[in-house]
Amino acid sequence: MNLLLLATFIILHHVFIGYSSPANPSTSDDHQLHIRKLQEFKSSFWQTKPVSSSRLYGVSLYGADPTGKTDSTDAILRAISDAVSEERVGLLMDGITNHGGVQISLEGGIYKISRPMKFPVAGVGNIVISGGTLKASQNFSTNGYLIDLTTFSSSSSNKNYNYEYITLKDIMLDCNYRGGGIRVLNSLRTSIDNCYITHFTTNGILVQGGHETYIRNSFLGQHITAGGDSHERDFSGIAINLAGNDNAVTDVVIFSAGIGIMVSGQANVITGVHCYNKATGFGGTGIYLKLPGLTQTRIVNSYFDYTGIVAEDPVQLHVSGCFFLGDAFIVLKSVHGVVKGVNIVDNMFSGSNRGIDIVQLDQKAGVFNNIDQVVVNNNNVRGMNLKATIAKLAMKGNGTLWSVDFNRILVFPRHIKFVQYTLMTQSDVFPNYVLRNISNNKVLIESNVAVEGTISVTVDQGLSI
Repeated sequence: MNLLLLATFIILHHVFIGYSSPANPSTSDDHQLHIRKLQEFKSSFWQTKPVSSSRLYGVSLYGADPTGKTDSTDAILRAISDAVSEERVGLLMDGITNHGGVQISLEGGIYKISRPMKFPVAGVGNIVISGGTLKASQNFSTNGYLIDLTTFSSSSSNKNYNYEYITLKDIMLDCNYRGGGIRVLNSLRTSIDNCYITHFTTNGILVQGGHETYIRNSFLGQHITAGGDSHERDFSGIAINLAGNDNAVTDVVIFSAGIGIMVSGQANVITGVHCYNKATGFGGTGIYLKLPGLTQTRIVNSYFDYTGIVAEDPVQLHVSGCFFLGDAFIVLKSVHGVVKGVNIVDNMFSGSNRGIDIVQLDQKAGVFNNIDQVVVNNNNVRGMNLKATIAKLAMKGNGTLWSVDFNRILVFPRHIKFVQYTLMTQSDVFPNYVLRNISNNKVLIESNVAVEGTISVTVDQGLSI
């Protein structure tokens, strides 16, 4: 029925267009009558509910303007409403309806919207929105999100999750400096794939609560740039804000924002991310772990390009296989003085020979007084200062006292938990020697007789007591 209406509309449109240009330029009453009938037909056509046997809802059938010249908010919302209104069988999580992978297609258009794109009710799942551009209009709310997986109306009996298995893919979101791109609230198994999100002022993507939102193969930036932007000092906003648990960010580029990724949930994994959002020297941060509390965050195989990592009171934090360029470094920030179960291993750091430490402490709020199982080791450095929690030094001497200073390399001040030492002499004398003192990250060893030799000392700051 819908295809017949469309064909009829196209035929009548061409007939009337042909009729509207008669040889005689004067306009007759019949001509005006036909024009009015055409306009009435077009109006009734858009009000007819399209029914898609293919389960693909193209928004242009609802009157959305793919040129972006007129507002398409109502048309797209009608398409979304129809897509979730059909009867479906089977459930996902209890209280969430399986809609079978129904697709809402943006058909490669650019659509101006003045309100967030929302589902009319909660409790829906297995739905795909894809293939086009959404741009906020000038009257879009500065607190809103172009795609907002939240609702105050619920048909779901599930108290924990609003939605399940919603896929947003191949979409460009232009926030037009009017709020954020995507908000996901208390949803399960949401997928954001191959999206380009720009011109946000709050968050490019905000994940609150819920479980297992996966963000992959996407590009986010407040301003469209490829680095070296003259306005970089003014970059603001957060590209990805993870205020929930068990999420993953994989193969994502963040090219401009005040903070690349903010993490305040647990057990999130970040892999293959390239952050050059705002240089540390301009006040930017690549990844900010804002807890404090149980972190359980894994950051692996990522690229920090002139911007680094800040971790507040990290507990179970793993950073490995990453590349830090342009004096980018890692900051451990004391809030309650706790740092436990931290691995910063097997990374590469490259700098400009300005004496920047690869791992630094921010103890303005208080010192770290609870340090346990912290390993900073096996990192390689070029043009920066190597810092570690495990260090080995050897020094030659001739006498009875050897003082070995580890302050240059150890991460934590006045904190050595383990010492192992060996004296190798170059004479026939076999002296007794003993560890006399450990203070201020210096190790003092004394022998009972004066000898010429080399003392070798290994220290560890991260072992449990």
